Amino acid sequence: MFDLPTDTEKARKDYTHFRKNLLKDGFAMLQYSVYARHCASEENADVHYRRVQNFLPPDGEVRLITLTDKQFEKMRIFWGKMRKPAPPAPKQLELF
Repeated sequence: MFDLPTDTEKARKDYTHFRKNLLKDGFAMLQYSVYARHCASEENADVHYRRVQNFLPPDGEVRLITLTDKQFEKMRIFWGKMRKPAPPAPKQLELF
């Protein structure tokens, strides 16, 4: 999840650039300012941690957490009046 200022035109451009970089790096939006990306291993997650750190604007704040597939599956989603289907869990990469 992240928090970036949007009070100036430059800050809004930085926000847009950061968000586009997240999407380009394979992250998907779970909800506003909360993005997720499936990584096959802890080493792969470290690569994406460094990428996020590199394109973070100077005034931004990002919090990253690693969850196992099992932990992610246990996420509970609550909706008000509007119900939407839960996004499918990412498929596990299999190598033979």
